[in-house]
Amino acid sequence: MSAPLIFNIQKYSIHDGEGIRTTVFFKGCPLSCRWCHNPESQRWQKELMYYASRCTGCGACVAACPEKAVAFDPQSRTVTTDRALCRACGACTDACVHSAREAAGREYELRELVRELEKDRMFYEQSGGGITLSGGEALAQDMDYIEDLVRRLHGRGYSVDIDTCGHVPYEHIRRVLPYVDTFLYDIKLLDPEAHRRWTGVDNGLILENLKRLSGDGGKIDIRMPLVAGVNAEDAYIRDVIAFLRDNRIRVRRVCLLKYHDTGSGKYPQLGRPYEKDAMAVPDQDFLDRAAATFRENGFPNTQIGG
Repeated sequence: MSAPLIFNIQKYSIHDGEGIRTTVFFKGCPLSCRWCHNPESQRWQKELMYYASRCTGCGACVAACPEKAVAFDPQSRTVTTDRALCRACGACTDACVHSAREAAGREYELRELVRELEKDRMFYEQSGGGITLSGGEALAQDMDYIEDLVRRLHGRGYSVDIDTCGHVPYEHIRRVLPYVDTFLYDIKLLDPEAHRRWTGVDNGLILENLKRLSGDGGKIDIRMPLVAGVNAEDAYIRDVIAFLRDNRIRVRRVCLLKYHDTGSGKYPQLGRPYEKDAMAVPDQDFLDRAAATFRENGFPNTQIGG
């Protein structure tokens, strides 16, 4: 059993399931959604994040890098990193006294992670909350680790939710099903080619797993990220409703998630482009109409937001 990389443990989370929760963000995802607001979650390796606004050009990182991946231009007093050479080893982050560099992703041994999550027990008990595993994709990690984690948390009486894209072998879902309260299950697009264009994979496995999970009695919250220019259309809302009804998907709640670009600033920190002109925030009239359409068609527990 290997410890997966975790890039964030978010305390006092109120948008990832019922009550006050602690959300664990695992690093590595089978999808590469172009609107992703946690781009540091997509790749499986540790990555360097560079905050140019904090950098003073002191050059300490240049001297510290064992791979010679960091270079300093004395005229512009700017630092560049050759990411093909960078191993995110942490040498430059340790040398930087201005917090301009950090490595995204660290390993947590299972007992260490459980101890960290138990620190918030009081909040879970008082609010009816618990722990949510997110990502990246929790169910694409080492499943011996994930199954052991959710079994231990469940055995201690904690509510455990898993936020999933669904693009995993169904066996991974089956292994954790006895210990998970709710699956926060994403539906991003129904057309397989459009899904591939925007997320990097088609949706055949995702939709099949959703049907199997419903048939096996899993408690499901459908989460739909809605992006103008991608899927924020009345026809898409009607198609999702038809899919859920035709396949008798048992849904506890539908959450309509409005696209935002608050994560766009992370892309230059990772040395990646962000396609800001291809996506936009859907207007409130559309969101209200979409929620009303779901409610009118047999999904009364529909809300805007997580």
